[in-house]
Amino acid sequence: MALKYCPQGIMSMTPFQLENREQYLRWRDEKLENAATSIAELIVEVENPRDLSSREYGAILRRCIDSNMAIYVSPSGNDPDRGIVHALARQMGLRAIDNNWLGDEDGLTSLMTQDDADHAGYIPYSNRPIKWHTDGYYNPPERQVRGLLLHCVESAERGGANALLDHEIAWLLLREKEPAYIEALMQPDAMTIPARERDGTVVRKAETGPVFSVDPVTGNLHMRYTARTRSIEWKDDPVTREAVRELAAILDSDLPYIIRGRLEPGMGLICNNVLHDREGFDDSPRKKRLLYRARYYDRIANTDV
Repeated sequence: MALKYCPQGIMSMTPFQLENREQYLRWRDEKLENAATSIAELIVEVENPRDLSSREYGAILRRCIDSNMAIYVSPSGNDPDRGIVHALARQMGLRAIDNNWLGDEDGLTSLMTQDDADHAGYIPYSNRPIKWHTDGYYNPPERQVRGLLLHCVESAERGGANALLDHEIAWLLLREKEPAYIEALMQPDAMTIPARERDGTVVRKAETGPVFSVDPVTGNLHMRYTARTRSIEWKDDPVTREAVRELAAILDSDLPYIIRGRLEPGMGLICNNVLHDREGFDDSPRKKRLLYRARYYDRIANTDV
């Protein structure tokens, strides 16, 4: 007889339920022991991202298990072939792509400065800094972004570096500080992204949900978050407000778990939608920043908690 998932059993084992203290303590110690504290620990050199060797695949997977992210370095350089992203994603179990409305026909999004009517006003298509966030924080639950891949074709003349933080580490630090913060940020109405309108028409309805949630089938932790202060509504209760301030303080700190670096041509980030930001940048006629972004409803295969 085929075995079936037992959500109740999973939820009693995941470390991300506050009542599961023994599981949490074991997971916490292992997590902190293995978590990356420098960009060098995340880097994997690959000869051909379209066709990973078993060693390269294993090295990327190990980093994604330990830190929910890996950075690959390849000799593809400025090659604009979009197939690089699709091929690498498939090898890591990322297939269900999120086709956002400003994306390209194949589901990828070309992140570059664009000032046409459709893109004007959207920070990812400008050279302005982007605050801490996870991707797809405005998506409905059925389109939850679990996997993310960024591939660099060209870097800017100056700037454009990212900071990265494993969302599980953020959860862990908040839990250690005050478990009530976790309770507050797991409330189903903790964070609301107001509706987006265009020419007087609602093109995306308001989305209300938790910051942290646990998948009832796998026990994995998901985070939806943005540090933006406009176009966001937090639940108006003292503990939630305090939890949001504490999370912002963590992200504004110099913790060793916050990894900083810049993707150069042929490099990429593959992750389980970790927290990240982007500093501002300047292009030049010689170097115009271009990254391909792919968002997936899948989590990287074989990285379940």
